[in-house]
Amino acid sequence: MSNPASSLNEKKSVSDADETVFPQVEFDEVRETDYTEEQYKKLLRKIDWFLLPLMWVAYGVQQADKTGISTQALFNFRQDNHLVGQQYSWLSTIFYLSYLVFEFPMSYVMQRVSVGKTLSVLMFFWGIIVLCTAFAHNWAGLMVLRTLQGLFECTISPSFLLIIGTWYKTSEHASRSIIWGTANSGFGVIVSLCMYAIGDSATKHDSGLAAWKGISFFLGGTTILLSFFCWFLLGTPREVAWVSKEERRIAQARIVSNKTGTDHHSRREWKKDQILEAFIDPSTWFLFCSVVLAGLPNGGITSFGSLVYTSFGFTSLETILYDIPRQAMSIVWFLFVGYLCRFPNMRFWLMLFSIIPGFIGLLALALLPASNDYRWIKFGMYFMTMTTNINGLLLWMHVPSNVGGRTKKSAVSSIMFIAYCVGNAGGSQFFRAEDAPRYIPALISCSICLGLEFVFVLTWRIYLSYQNHTRDKAAEAEGLTPEQVKELGAENGEKDITDRQNPHFRYSY
Repeated sequence: MSNPASSLNEKKSVSDADETVFPQVEFDEVRETDYTEEQYKKLLRKIDWFLLPLMWVAYGVQQADKTGISTQALFNFRQDNHLVGQQYSWLSTIFYLSYLVFEFPMSYVMQRVSVGKTLSVLMFFWGIIVLCTAFAHNWAGLMVLRTLQGLFECTISPSFLLIIGTWYKTSEHASRSIIWGTANSGFGVIVSLCMYAIGDSATKHDSGLAAWKGISFFLGGTTILLSFFCWFLLGTPREVAWVSKEERRIAQARIVSNKTGTDHHSRREWKKDQILEAFIDPSTWFLFCSVVLAGLPNGGITSFGSLVYTSFGFTSLETILYDIPRQAMSIVWFLFVGYLCRFPNMRFWLMLFSIIPGFIGLLALALLPASNDYRWIKFGMYFMTMTTNINGLLLWMHVPSNVGGRTKKSAVSSIMFIAYCVGNAGGSQFFRAEDAPRYIPALISCSICLGLEFVFVLTWRIYLSYQNHTRDKAAEAEGLTPEQVKELGAENGEKDITDRQNPHFRYSY
């Protein structure tokens, strides 16, 4: 049990500013055995109903906002803003560079203040920025807006990982994250239909509002509206108002078996030794390289995918419609992978399998003849690349599932998102204006990245498997049973020590 005097001192150390952001909640030490399985299941159902739909919509909205210029490019966006050469590519690159610069300070703010409230405020502002894109008329103005958009959007993925880690067990991380991860395609289908309607209306009424401007109004207005829902409903157990004090304690008890710590501290202490460990841990750099290699093709395709479609011989409106089956199949793939992730240590095998169709599809697109006679074969090859969409999310699951220690988790999360930004920022530069409309060198480069990602993920899995084997042998030598290892690992996790400092921690892969 915690010392009452210590708890009182901790309570007094919290500033008045903090108290206005989220309610102060005191926890005593909890164990998984404090509550029944039925109580856990009841709370889990409530968590799912409150969090998952909102996270699904929020993640879909930010993806649509981020990649909206790909569809806008089909409707004279580049011509009306007088973009030439690589200027269109730089609109994607500057977004991710801004994301990169501001991710560290925003991560710090979220750790010190409130995850849900910070995200909601920033979501409101990036909605305004997306809406203001409709008033841009040159490259300089668009660069400023995209820089600000990157600043405000950089919080959503790290905040979602923190939320998942504080509400769900390790065994639930992949399946729950995949649910909100399907929003990239699921909400994308809804947005595509809306943008098709906007584009069709603008095409039929030439004197009206330009289609790309209508798309900005639609996306920006949706984001602003959503930010109000997130303010009241989204956050970690100690931040939200839709759980009682007892339910907060049950939520804490549910995840002690994760061995990565819970969310019961109001003020978080940053530990220098954990920051150092984050930088010397080989898994951090396996993660970094894998995320960069996954991000390079993703960054290029999300910005230029629509333009690649038009090179097959499709019109602008056909391009929007024909991408919907790919998005729909991506949802099916996400759910299929999510189901398989329920089984132990399947995540890395699924990542490896998902890379293969994308590698083949991109390489085939580059090698097929330019004739429109091959348009449906090219459509099929591009369709195959949808399997790679899952890998970014599965890589992100390393942080809540395999990183112990609050400070280390934040540091590794920041390093991972640096990799995400580097990869996506560089990917759009693969697509050179002089290579339009087929962009053959870019497609070949993207396929090479996927091949290298396969090698890194496979090597990483072997490394984690070896770490678990070594720890199992050490526990066996000490005469510990699997049940004792699980209990000791959970206790150590609650002491805010890292996965490497905790000899009873076991990696999932």
